[in-house]
Amino acid sequence: MSQAGSQAAAFYRDAAKNGVVWTVRDEGGYPAPMTREGVRTQPFWSSRSRVERIVSTVPAYAGCDVEEIPLNEFLERWLPGLAEDGHLVGVNWSGPRATGYDVEPDAVRAAIAAASTNS
Repeated sequence: MSQAGSQAAAFYRDAAKNGVVWTVRDEGGYPAPMTREGVRTQPFWSSRSRVERIVSTVPAYAGCDVEEIPLNEFLERWLPGLAEDGHLVGVNWSGPRATGYDVEPDAVRAAIAAASTNS
């Protein structure tokens, strides 16, 4: 499994187990960078330590505030909103440029549901 693949698997497992996800916010709102394909992706992480590492090491996220989102709110409000806006979900981005898988919101919902039944 690739690094991004293992990060995605950890996101689904940890979100299902812990009941929360994390994102970042700056003075302009919630960053949703453009992919090479011209689609916006909003990043989320499965633990506070993962997102804090990105905020402290990736210049694009320096100065962002870390926000916790209860899983039920993520599933019921965030994912439908992202889908409606045509955005993808970045799951557990990592590394010096904060990269990883960008996933359709419905696929994220299904993967978290699958992880919930396997835990």
